Amino acid sequence: MPHLMIQYSENIEPRIDMKQLCNQLNNTMCASDLFPKGGVRVRAYPAAAYSIADQHQKNTFIDLVLRIGAGRTQDQKREFGQILINQVSETCSDLLKEPHFALSLEIIEIDPDLSWKVNTIHPRLKSNS
Repeated sequence: MPHLMIQYSENIEPRIDMKQLCNQLNNTMCASDLFPKGGVRVRAYPAAAYSIADQHQKNTFIDLVLRIGAGRTQDQKREFGQILINQVSETCSDLLKEPHFALSLEIIEIDPDLSWKVNTIHPRLKSNS
């Protein structure tokens, strides 16, 4: 963990390079002291079918959900969430100037008793240190 999932309206693709955004957010997560690098995942999914607010054809959205393991304080989660939303807001600055864009972020803490993982990336990264 952490896993950052980005869902977005398909009509935003000509305006935002999602691969670049995923790489930027991955770098931010890896650079923080909050998460092990081997657990970082950032993925984006376009929503081909969607209906937003008044159904105006120019309406767009980006919704981010960050799932993290337990062990961080509320302040750490809040501060890191603010870093992420600021970074995405900067990337979407042109969209935020228009009345047709919705941006959201939610952080979900995973119950460790209900989470199973098998990851061979952690040992490889530790051996390369």
